[in-house]
Amino acid sequence: MSTATATAQVHELEAFTGSHLILHSARTATPESAASAPEPHLASASPSTPQLSKLRTTLTVLLPALINFFSSFTTSIITLGLPVIATSLSLPRTLYLWPASVFGLTSGALLLIAGSVADVAGPRRVELIGMFLLAIFTLMCGVSATGVQLVVFRALQGIAMALHLPSSVALLTGAIPPGRARNIGFGCLGLSQPLGFSFGLVISGVMIDRAGWRSGFYLCGGAILVTGVCSVCFLPDDVVQPPPTSEGPSKRQQYLQIDWLGAMIASAGFAILVYVLALISVDLSSIRSATTSSLLSISAILLLTFPFWMHYRERKGRKALIPNVLWTNVPFASTCLMIALSYGAVNAIELFSSLYFQEVQGVTTLTASLYLLPSLLVGAFINITVGIFVHRVAARWLVTVSSILCALAPLMMAMNNPSWSYWYLELWAQVFSPMSVDVLFTVGLIIISDTFPEETQALAGAVFSTVSQFGNTLGVGICQVVALGIMAKYDTGENHISDEQDEARLLAGYRAGFWTIFVYMLICAFVAVLGLRQAGKIGLKRE
Repeated sequence: MSTATATAQVHELEAFTGSHLILHSARTATPESAASAPEPHLASASPSTPQLSKLRTTLTVLLPALINFFSSFTTSIITLGLPVIATSLSLPRTLYLWPASVFGLTSGALLLIAGSVADVAGPRRVELIGMFLLAIFTLMCGVSATGVQLVVFRALQGIAMALHLPSSVALLTGAIPPGRARNIGFGCLGLSQPLGFSFGLVISGVMIDRAGWRSGFYLCGGAILVTGVCSVCFLPDDVVQPPPTSEGPSKRQQYLQIDWLGAMIASAGFAILVYVLALISVDLSSIRSATTSSLLSISAILLLTFPFWMHYRERKGRKALIPNVLWTNVPFASTCLMIALSYGAVNAIELFSSLYFQEVQGVTTLTASLYLLPSLLVGAFINITVGIFVHRVAARWLVTVSSILCALAPLMMAMNNPSWSYWYLELWAQVFSPMSVDVLFTVGLIIISDTFPEETQALAGAVFSTVSQFGNTLGVGICQVVALGIMAKYDTGENHISDEQDEARLLAGYRAGFWTIFVYMLICAFVAVLGLRQAGKIGLKRE
């Protein structure tokens, strides 16, 4: 979702020709001409961006952010209340993972398709449909009578969220011109998701004890419904309108031009990979099964087929979903890689820290939530402040420094002694943990959205969300596999082990997970140093 400046090599997104993107690269620019030229950007600002009132601008950011907040709140209800929910609905042990994982599975698999549709149908329309569907399916989760019903409604929730995420980005970029206001808007969108999840971890514990787990879904569903009604009145109209039939392709022709097959190839490959990682993270031995091997092979074939299909589409003069030439844009490719690494790392830190507090140190669920609270407060502060000063600092150093600081969090948790006070290392680990992902959310949105032309901003939002979802799944999955592998070495084959042996096994596994996250963040910092060399100050106001 954003961009960069260059010295010797400048990639400029010039046009979105009738059927595909053409990315021009000024490889022959001399150092003299590069030094004298103004800071270039990959996509120019739209002169048609409307001037909204301060109230409409605020609501354009606030309303989609509220959807993110309450959607993440429902995820925290599942995360914290799964034992209670499973007992209430007689959820089979084989389905324990699915109320949480199926949401990310369906939303991540459909993001590219939803983004492409939103660019044709208009992001406002798709956003409103996504909001109301999300409200309905959230309420339906609350009335689920069986575990299977809950899994189905959570899957439908994910589909509705896939409609919302790319559309919200397209609305924001279309309604707010480049500059500090848009940067702050991106920061607020980034803040809303972890804020909703962290707030839900604290509040849902009280709600589940006092009013039952269903009350959380009723509260969130009702709030999303009210937000949807307000959005009908206050969300701005689409800036980029489809051309009239007499001057351009009809609606039907535009829908036919969407790369449906490419979207399905990418979505299927991603969905299968997420499913396999979910299976392995529960039972490490399943990686040796024929089913897992077959699914991994199919996923790899589909994901490797995607760039060849993009090449074929471009060669035939048709619109490609994500043109391969975009991956030659070093800041764009590096940003996607860093987003995947950072999202996987921060979610793994949060998960492993929660398990460490409860299973190794033996604190209550509520206490563990309070232990995680500093990461919420720091994340909120970073998301707001980064949007304010991101245009003043070179993106390369902003991301590099934040990645190194974030790497301190898993390092501290890996070196921590369970008997030490929370205030010694664990507090500081929670303070440093959100720094990378919350900086990258704003920086990444700016770079990726500026890489895509104005008429495909919903697709840009879909690419960002898909990369983050993929990184989250891959990162958490790898860390869980590493932890399980280390824990397996402590198994003696005895039916009963002592509490001390169990604690030692868990501690060794979680420490291995933290060391893995530490390596993740060092790689992220390395990619930032090399990949963002061409990216100067981003998020600048354009005349």
